[in-house]
Amino acid sequence: MVDWLIGLQPWQQALVGTGFTYGMTAFGAALVFLFKEIKKDVLNFMLGFASGVMIAASFWSLLAPAIERAETNGDIAWLVVSVGFAAGGLFLYISDKTIPHMHFGPAHETEGIPTHLKRTILLVFSITLHNIPEGLAVGVAFGAAASSDNPTAAVLAAVSVAIGIGIQNFPEGAAVSIPLRQEGLSRGKAFLYGQASGIVEPIAGVIGALLVSKMTALLPYALAFAAGAMIYVVVEELIPEAQQTSSSKNHYAVFGVMAGFIIMMVLDVALG
Repeated sequence: MVDWLIGLQPWQQALVGTGFTYGMTAFGAALVFLFKEIKKDVLNFMLGFASGVMIAASFWSLLAPAIERAETNGDIAWLVVSVGFAAGGLFLYISDKTIPHMHFGPAHETEGIPTHLKRTILLVFSITLHNIPEGLAVGVAFGAAASSDNPTAAVLAAVSVAIGIGIQNFPEGAAVSIPLRQEGLSRGKAFLYGQASGIVEPIAGVIGALLVSKMTALLPYALAFAAGAMIYVVVEELIPEAQQTSSSKNHYAVFGVMAGFIIMMVLDVALG
């Protein structure tokens, strides 16, 4: 399997990896055909789990390689990584303020430019924003493998990123489709919208892989950029939504974060 991936172009590797993560989103969204509602405790754990995976991936799979690559290039590593990380957060902040979307919390708070789009579309846009940095992370990881001294290990590391993101996309897909079902949509439409939220990942992944494979000097910046964007999503969206319950129930989100972090860390260390 790894030998087959190594023989592909970086953008093709990214397409395969993000195709898997998208498939896991669709698989999770398909749970709407089995369940009409999702318990708040379960949703909190899911959101926490996604947060843990993204936090671990941000360091083990993105920031640490970015620092190493910047040092190899002879750059000031802390400056390069800081600039890239800040740029990723700023990109998501601007997207957050311009792209119309609606949060999944009980208040259904809307953000972005004013629009007359339906609430269901705004809910899908919300989770789609989450998926942009996830797709970038997978794409940049495969793009980085193309210029690695050990392509086999680098591809394995990129595969671990794709697996980790895919694992957390499964509950994330359900966290989109099932609430949409509760909003009154049919199961078919709820699934359609739920899986559609993951389509942006292959697009972002291919773009990320093409950029870093063609302009290797951008690689440490791109790795840190993806990390900054993912941390922004975690702090701005996922953890606050997971905490929207009584303080006695917050531990479900905490357990989810711990579980997600451990799984992603194990994947990255074992495969990378």
